[in-house]
This record gives sequence, C-alpha cells and structure tokens, in this order.
Amino acid sequence: MRLLYSFLFYVSLPFVVLRLVWRTRRNPAYGQRWAERFGEIPFTVKQNGIWWHSVSMGETLAAIPLIKLFQQKHPDIPILVTTMTPSGSEQVIKNLGESVQHVYIPYDLPNIILNFIKQLKPRLVVIMETELWPNMLYYCHQQKVPVLLANARMSEKSATGYGRFSSLTHEMMQNITTIAVQNKEDGGRFIRLGFSPERLIITGTIKFDITISDDLIHKARDLRSKWQLDRPVWIAASTHPGEEEIILEAAKQIPTALLILAPRHPDRIKDVINLCQKANLKFCLRSADELPDNNTQVFLIDTLGELLLFYAASDIAFVGGSLIPKGGHNLLEPAALGLPVLTGESLYNFAEIERLLDKAKGLIKIKTSKELSREINLLFQDTQKREQMGAAAKNVIMANKGATEKHLMLIEQNLKDNTRA
Repeated sequence: MRLLYSFLFYVSLPFVVLRLVWRTRRNPAYGQRWAERFGEIPFTVKQNGIWWHSVSMGETLAAIPLIKLFQQKHPDIPILVTTMTPSGSEQVIKNLGESVQHVYIPYDLPNIILNFIKQLKPRLVVIMETELWPNMLYYCHQQKVPVLLANARMSEKSATGYGRFSSLTHEMMQNITTIAVQNKEDGGRFIRLGFSPERLIITGTIKFDITISDDLIHKARDLRSKWQLDRPVWIAASTHPGEEEIILEAAKQIPTALLILAPRHPDRIKDVINLCQKANLKFCLRSADELPDNNTQVFLIDTLGELLLFYAASDIAFVGGSLIPKGGHNLLEPAALGLPVLTGESLYNFAEIERLLDKAKGLIKIKTSKELSREINLLFQDTQKREQMGAAAKNVIMANKGATEKHLMLIEQNLKDNTRA
C-alpha cells in the first residue's frame, strides 16, 4: 500500500508544485525556498540530535515552550525544526532563532525523505500533534530512529478518514515508537487504528501550559491606553470564510463596542476588507499602524504572531473555525487570560477542552449572528457574569497544567533508549 501511495505522490507532484505557485498569489513566501521541499539542506547539518516537526503556526507555537525547556536541560543536543508552511517557519525563526537549525520538511517521496534522514542521522524524531507521513515513518523505522508523536490528538472525523486506508494506517502505527496523547478518547482512536496500547501515554495537552508574561499584559494595557477608548472591546480570532459575514453582522448589533477581527490567514485580508466595506463598517488596519478610536467599528489584524497580545487587549473572545465545519481553534489562549470564551458548535479538534470549559461554565456556544450579538451584549451589561466566566475559564487552565514536563520525560527516555553515537 505504501508503494502505491508513493507512486500516486510522484504522479501528483506537478499538481503539488502548481498548488505552491497558486498560493504565492496570496503569500509570496510560498514561492521561496523550493529546494528545501525537495530535500536540499542549505547548511551543514548538526547530526545526532533531534528532528522536530511541526506542520504550521499552531503546532509550532505549541512546540516552542517544550523545545526551550529541552534546550535548558540539554544545551549540547542539536535540534533541527521542520515546518510545512511559511507561518510556521516564521515562528521558528522569530522564537528560536539560531538556537536551532530550520528548513521546510521535504516531500514524502522515498528517495527524498530517505536521503534527508541519512543526512540528519537523528537520535529521535518528535512530531507535533498528528502529522503522519507514510514514507517518513517507514524510513525512520528502517534507520532505527525512534519516533515520538507529541501532544497527539485524533478526532473521530480524522480517525474515520485514516480508517479508509486501514492497511497503510496500520503500517504507520507500527512505525511510531511512542504516542503522547492528549486524552483517553483520542488514545482509543489511535489504538483502534492499530497502535499498541503499551506504547501510548496519556499526558494531557501541552497547550494548557501556556505562560502569560507580565510584559504581555503591560503591552496590552499600553495598547488600550493608546486607543483612548471609552467603550469595551471584543475579539473574533482565527476566523475563516463564511464566519466573517456572521461576525460582522453581529458587530452591527453591538455598536457600543469595538470589534478586533483577526482572520486565521492574514493573506485573506483583502477579502475581509471587502466584507467590511459591504457592511458599511468603519475599520482600520494593524499593518498600516492605524489606531482605532471611538468611531472605529472594526480593527482588522493582518499581522502574524500578535494574537495573544490582542486577546490580552480584549474583554471578551470569540474563537473561529467553529461556525463552519473546521473543528475549531485554540480555546486556551483567551481562557488563560481570564476572558469569557464564545465559539460556534464545530469543535471536534478540541472536544476535551470544550468539555472542560463548558463544564466549568467558562464557554458559550452560539450558532447565528443574532445569538452572538445577544451574548456579547449581555456579557458587557453584566460585569459580574463576565468576570465569573473568565475566572472559570482560567481555572480550567490552572487545573490541567503539567503536560510539558511529562513530554520532556518521554523525550529524555527515548534518547536514553537510543544511544546512537
């Protein structure tokens, strides 16, 4: 089955390249560093270290605290981080700099990925969440390189998809050394797909170990001070097409508040600007260094890496990817800041986190713009309820910390078991 997969990948490669070309229309970074995607490493590799893979920005941001903690304890062990997207690459460069080596992950073709592994000679591969590539896993196993799937999750929808290719999926499961899974339900799905229960560890999610610095809080307060607003602020973050229309319609019904709107993909900002114009909403743009005032209705965030700052500058948070069937996005950042959290109902990627927040009464789920505007208005009118919701959400974070340390122990154990010189 893996050979058929590889053949189909080779056949589809021209279309994969065309897709890269097409994506440069919105993000020119997709037109750069193509050689890396075909296995070329533009520097001398530090061998016998850890190969850390995180596909995009979300997984990379989750990996960074764990990488930094590992570096503190093991400064002499080299780390190479691969990502697939420019947004993930930007976060590696911004947060880890020259303390790690970094390239895009090469395409999962047999000759390319095998040569890549032979160049690295890693002692361990750490894959964040659920980024499973058949040839990558196969050749790591062949080369006797242990693979840790870290902070792993497997939604029912994803499990059904993998189950359609049971032979290939079962082989991948056999080639993974250890899975550190976020919860029992996700772990059961990995086992159903063929992974050995003896090699599965329930650690919780490292995203609970988020740290809010005093510096971030000070910067957020400075922002609010510069805006000179005498009205409240709510944020709609990580939104997708089909959601912004609902959110902007709700914003019309909340005229006494400023909406911060942060699309999941900032390269879509022209589309979102068009929606604001059609809705006759006065807006300003972060990348233009424009400041909102009491006449501004929507503050558009078209920059990367500042979402946590704008959560901290808000009073209420709506998290997108949830009004459409995307499975939701990270609910923990606004919760860690003590904000009431609102979402849509599509949260299959964060089912356990949703359950915990919902049980604690730190979460409200809505379906329509009318429901969204009603709940936001009620929370702005009821300061006590807003503070209670925010405190409940924050308590969930505090009660579930510790996964990062558990992951560090697993990494150290896998390194100990593989004493490659």
